[in-house]
Formats: sequence, C-alpha cells, structure tokens
Amino acid sequence: MEMESRLDQRQETVTILCCLCGAPITSNPSNMCVHCLRAQVDLSQGIPKQCALVYCKFCGRYLLPPKTWLVADLESKELMAICLKRLKRLSKLHLVDASFVWTEPHARRIRLRLTVQQEVFNRTVLQQSFVVEFVVELQQCFDCQREAAKIEAWEAVVQLRQRVDHKRTLFYLEQLILKHNAHEDVLGIRQQRDGLDFYFIHRSHALKFLSFLNSVACVRQRNSNHLVSHDPNNNLYRYKYTFSAEIAPLCREDLVFLPPRVAAQLGGLSCLVLVQRITNWILLLDPRTGLEQSVDAGTYWRLGLSRFA
Repeated sequence: MEMESRLDQRQETVTILCCLCGAPITSNPSNMCVHCLRAQVDLSQGIPKQCALVYCKFCGRYLLPPKTWLVADLESKELMAICLKRLKRLSKLHLVDASFVWTEPHARRIRLRLTVQQEVFNRTVLQQSFVVEFVVELQQCFDCQREAAKIEAWEAVVQLRQRVDHKRTLFYLEQLILKHNAHEDVLGIRQQRDGLDFYFIHRSHALKFLSFLNSVACVRQRNSNHLVSHDPNNNLYRYKYTFSAEIAPLCREDLVFLPPRVAAQLGGLSCLVLVQRITNWILLLDPRTGLEQSVDAGTYWRLGLSRFA
C-alpha cells in the first residue's frame, strides 16, 4: 500500500519541459509555460489601445454612433457601456472584468482596464488584462447647434395651415410629428394664425418633412423661392425657399356636402356623408346606406368637397 501511494504521488508531480524555453512545467495541452503562452498569443490584438470619444460640453452628452447622444457621468455604468460599444472586436472575446483607471478630470482622457478570456489551444484558456485609453473630443451636438443658430439663418420654411374653426386634424398631425420624430431637423417653430411655420437650415430637410406630411395627411402644397444674394465672380446664387402646405379643411366626424354630380362619381353616395377617417386618404361614410368610399388627396382637391355648415 505504501508503494502504491508513492507511485501515485510521483505520477501527480511529473513535470515536462516547455517546448520553447525548456522550463519545467506541469503538463498541459499546449506544452508551454505561462510566459511563453502569453508571448505567443495576444488576446488584445485587433482592439485599439486608443479610441476617440465625442463629447458635447454644452449639454454634457456623449455620442453613440451614428447619431445618438446620451447623458453619462464620469466613471458611471452608462459611460462604461458607451466605451465598450466603441470596441467592436471585444464581442469576440469573453469579458471577465472592466473597471475605470483614475485620471485627472480635466485631462480629457478616460482609461478602462479590461480583463478578457479566450480558448487559444485545445482546452487551454488564456486570460489577459490591458488598458484602453479614450481621448475625449469636443463637438457640438445638433440640438445645441440649433439652439446656438439664429432662426433667421433658415434656408427653407414649411408653412403648415388648416383653415377651419376646429383644427382637430392639425392637432392630430402634431402628435404624429412627435411620434415619428419628424421634427428632428427643424431649426425653429413659430405659431401663426391658421397653423405653424417650420424653419429648416437646408432645403433637403424641408423636402423630407413635406414627404412625411404627404404620407400621413391630405395636403396640397405650393412652392416659391426668392433670391437672397448673388456672387457674379463665382456664379453662386443663394435662395430662400417657401413651401406652403395646406391641410384639407375636414376633420373626423364632419358632415360633408357632395354635389349630385360628385356623389354619382363616388359610387352613388348620398349628398350628405360623414368623414369616418382622414389620413392621406379620406374615408367617407354614407349614413343612409352604410356605404364607404375612399378619396385620395388629389381627388379631394380636384372635386373641391366642402363641409356642410
């Protein structure tokens, strides 16, 4: 029994030589010591040791590409999440630990100590720690740019109007604009007698906003422009564009009068119909027969339907 126990102890303490440096080590699948294994494999390869982090000093938010700005305090979990999302190859490794390395608050440097693991050889897991430095770059976010810019610097304006006593359709359209974030490019908004004026820095932003309006409401638009300045040396012209968007003066549950000729064209509806739903199509309901008929924006403005006062 004593002889068997000694043999078992010898078998447990048997060592081999490292295949690179020749140092005696305990047997492992890679047949290399820890120092040689770390020298051969670098888990941080492909992960940048220095990365840029965009920060807006006016509102105190960090940029999460492509265009999301988030509020995060120094050494907070929100800031750590933003930093880790900037490291793309990190998702291929197993992140064991992440912690901030203290730096001066005014140094515009944020350091993270990361500890990762990965199986490098057959059943051999290597763990490595390294530091990633984020350089904070100052950049004004788009919201702060709009607040700093004067509203007179607009290039295009969309004049949204609904000429009716109770502007229920206009109020509903305001909720859709907020829901779909269609006002993200708006420089400023001014309230007018029959609606709102939306000011934009670029003409393309106004056209995008008009496209949204045409997709959710029955709108008729007219365009105009006037020359602001002209540089004859470089042949450059600067215009200001005005887009007038008029919403159909109909609201849900309105009573609409149809001329006999128009009622016949719409499938034999009665002369008095109700507006059941209004989007970029107007759904009319005949209360006498229960028939429904949809009218698009072009047909509505061509027929000139009117409310029954």
